[in-house]
Amino acid sequence: MALRHAVLAALLDGEFSGYQLAKAFDIGVANFWHALPQQLYTELAKLEQAGLITGREVVQEGRPNKRVYQVTGTGRAELETFAATPAKPSFIRDDLLVKAQYADRIGTAEVIGQLDERAAAAAAKVELLGELLKKLRGDLDEDEFLLHGERIGPYLTCLRGITHERETRDWCRRIAAVLRAREHADVEN
Repeated sequence: MALRHAVLAALLDGEFSGYQLAKAFDIGVANFWHALPQQLYTELAKLEQAGLITGREVVQEGRPNKRVYQVTGTGRAELETFAATPAKPSFIRDDLLVKAQYADRIGTAEVIGQLDERAAAAAAKVELLGELLKKLRGDLDEDEFLLHGERIGPYLTCLRGITHERETRDWCRRIAAVLRAREHADVEN
């Protein structure tokens, strides 16, 4: 997937400025696609040049004018083509895994610290995503929302995000515990 598809998909929800799009990415899309605001602005310019989105200037009183964007018919067709294309298998690419793989050869203290930090960050994200899921479904329980909710796409990707973060949290905690136990066992021997 290219950033262009993530931006086009986000713009299906309405007309957004670059700033609003960056906020939408922070809240929902970041579960599966990370992009810096500068990357989003660059991508918006490319998409507009390619005719996949249109932009218009909005005059604001007391604040700088802003440019808002929406998907064109050509952009929607691009997304439909993308949706019909078989998805590539995902893979893990994580420098912390490289460190864990060689922790017994290079020393564990630094790796344990990084595992603890990653576990804490993942735990915080689990809380954040849990709150987002509650907000998305409103008064409905999850099964009711998934069956009858008006817009479930963001909820589905958020479910994947929270599962990923829980697994990351749990794996980091377990590996840090294993490395601590090995350090303790080495001291006793």
